[in-house]
Amino acid sequence: MELFIDSANLDEIKIAASWGIIDGVTTNPSLIAKEGRDFKKTILEITSLIDGPISAETISPDAAGMVKEGKEFAAWHKNIHVKVPCTVEGIKAVREFTQLQIKTNVTLVFSPNQVLLAAKAGATLISPFVGRLVDAGEDGMQMIGESLQIIENYGFESRLLVASVRDTRMVTDAAVLGAHIATVPFKVLEQLFKHPLTDVGIERFLADWKKVAA
Repeated sequence: MELFIDSANLDEIKIAASWGIIDGVTTNPSLIAKEGRDFKKTILEITSLIDGPISAETISPDAAGMVKEGKEFAAWHKNIHVKVPCTVEGIKAVREFTQLQIKTNVTLVFSPNQVLLAAKAGATLISPFVGRLVDAGEDGMQMIGESLQIIENYGFESRLLVASVRDTRMVTDAAVLGAHIATVPFKVLEQLFKHPLTDVGIERFLADWKKVAA
């Protein structure tokens, strides 16, 4: 499973990139606004840090506006994936982007039916928001499993990107189900490395080594 970092913070992305295991980056208007930086400049700096899919989200409510914005984004760098919401207008835009061979990421996806529609439109990536489904009392991972089955049943080329990841268990569950990608906040990515027995083991090894070295 590929791992993306869900962030627009350049310091976080630089650190994650140094680990050598990050395959892409997802951003959204909220993450960009949080950083208080220029949108285009931020996206371009991210493309210089990670050689993989970089999602840049449109803000227009209609397909024509999304396509106009998306064409501009796609011209900035070959790795940019135009991010659009899973609405009627969004799916119309995805279909046009597909015909233009512009890569896309369909976001705010909450059901297998939405995954089916996005896949039929030719979406490159499809992003179910697992954490928000769980918040609403639904089984987010069941939705992922059903969505993966739909993609496999019909040989769609779209890849499922598990988003709104809240903890390391969600990463594990996504990987076990065979999700293509998970996009994960920096803090959760850091937690993937950690286990108390690892820390204890290192302490014991170092303590034993000091005895030998003495």
